[in-house]
Amino acid sequence: MQDLLNGTLVVSIEQAVAAPYCTSRLADSGAEVIKIEREDGDFARDYDAVVHGESAYFVWLNRGKKSVVLDLKNAADKNCVHRMLEQADIFVQNLAPGAAERLGFGSAGLRERLPRLITCDISGYGETGVYADMKAYDLIVQCETGLASITGTPEGPGRVGVSVCDIACGMYAHAAILEALLKRERTGAGSALKVSLFSAMADWMTVPLLHQDYGGAAPERVGLNHPSIAPYGVYVTADGRELIFSIQNEREWQRLCADVLEQAELATDERYSDNTRRCEHRTELDAKIHAVFGKLSLAEIGRRMRDAQIAFGAVNSVEDFSRHPQLRRMTVASPSGDVNLVAPPVDVDGEGLQPGGVPVLGAHTVEIRRRFGGAA
Repeated sequence: MQDLLNGTLVVSIEQAVAAPYCTSRLADSGAEVIKIEREDGDFARDYDAVVHGESAYFVWLNRGKKSVVLDLKNAADKNCVHRMLEQADIFVQNLAPGAAERLGFGSAGLRERLPRLITCDISGYGETGVYADMKAYDLIVQCETGLASITGTPEGPGRVGVSVCDIACGMYAHAAILEALLKRERTGAGSALKVSLFSAMADWMTVPLLHQDYGGAAPERVGLNHPSIAPYGVYVTADGRELIFSIQNEREWQRLCADVLEQAELATDERYSDNTRRCEHRTELDAKIHAVFGKLSLAEIGRRMRDAQIAFGAVNSVEDFSRHPQLRRMTVASPSGDVNLVAPPVDVDGEGLQPGGVPVLGAHTVEIRRRFGGAA
């Protein structure tokens, strides 16, 4: 589907992660994405310098785009953007609250003038309510949505180790834009889409919220254990390796007892007769499992798990992950050298993506100014 969006023009006033994630996926599908940056560039360019001197986030999220440096407070540059939008199919922005409207790029006004245009406004908390004018970044939203309160160990909350709120928001924006393109194909009308980091993570937090609202309490922090399924967690083997496994149903529980632990009688023990009871007696059940695993090597436990058809895995480091036999990669050109990125998760007809390169700041400014009538 790399050419599916050929001929689709996306204009994006974007920075950081959420909006660039969305538009990078549109670029992967063949859309022309014009990324409008300030003179000093998207600040994500300077998050770090670990990839040949460039930012890991930036090279990940900006492949295949055209970088244009414009001053949106300058009348001629603003007019250049308006001319782009007259030909555009999609407009994405994640400026600070109210900034797009003050600059003359509010979605309501654009949609009134350009009814086929699909606009997508990405914000921290949405555009209504008492939080509407507050800036928001990923870790702040992890805390505000309660995600941090259920992440970590019993001793304290923790941050999810990647920018899940940004990424979730970008994924929802991407999906909504594709749906809006289908709607326009059928009706001829564009759409005004709005998505926030908070609303994206709120959806992901539905299960803990239901536990709170209907069960009286949110799941407790349990580290590398599942809060509501047992056994489902990490156990140490005789050779000092960490192994995680999961029991999802009573058939698997019976096989674990008989074939892995070699204690078939546990399966009918009243304390462990269903998942609810196993969670209630998690501490003593874990002690029994640890006692067996502490006498067996990782290789032996893995053999038994495979034979019993029970899901298990290793607690890998990122270094281990980088050598994982299932990890698919692709090569992306960047201004300072080729980068081995993770390949797109979805395999389409066995055809690997041929991604565009990561742009130098302002690499396409002259081309775009000439094309849309701005000064070259």
